[in-house]
Amino acid sequence: MPETLNNILFESPFILWEETASSFLTENNLPEIPGAWKLMLLGDGSPTRHLQLLTKKETKIELIGMNEDNHFIEEGPKEINQLKKPLIRRQVWIKNNERKLAWAESWWNIEQVKVNLINKKEPIWKNLTQDRSELFREVDTIGLVKSNWLEKEFSCQGPFWSRNYRFFRNKKPLTIIREVFNPYIEKWIGNSDISKFKNLYSSSS
Repeated sequence: MPETLNNILFESPFILWEETASSFLTENNLPEIPGAWKLMLLGDGSPTRHLQLLTKKETKIELIGMNEDNHFIEEGPKEINQLKKPLIRRQVWIKNNERKLAWAESWWNIEQVKVNLINKKEPIWKNLTQDRSELFREVDTIGLVKSNWLEKEFSCQGPFWSRNYRFFRNKKPLTIIREVFNPYIEKWIGNSDISKFKNLYSSSS
């Protein structure tokens, strides 16, 4: 089992509303989101690199912890079932100048962690591209989530934009990733128009 840096991981945020990426792009009855946010949520680039380019400041991850995950069925995306068990869950902050711009968690097969996360305190994309092998990223869902601890850490009231995606290598899923973005990044990419989506989740919140 990989080195456990912290036994205390955050509970996954509560999902208020979620839609598949493909449906979000084609459903005409869903509210529109601005182009910059659409790229952030549905694009296949690294959010760490994107945020560094946008803020013009060094953007790093802060490792919260890694632990064997026995609750993936309750808390994880359904795509986790594509990974061989047992699983490790990893959680990080994406931040610069001590400002937390996003939170992320990922699930890995234990053996794959040993091979693909050599430097556990570096972003996933840096670890996976060191050998320049071909990778494919597929965004599965985007959604809105809420969490009291996220509101505290982001110093901002929810809900928050979230997305789930997978990395593939040799046509096989390597890891499942969930990211949640701090509304503070509207400073660089503009308003996300999140209020337009309230009717989609207000009845269940």
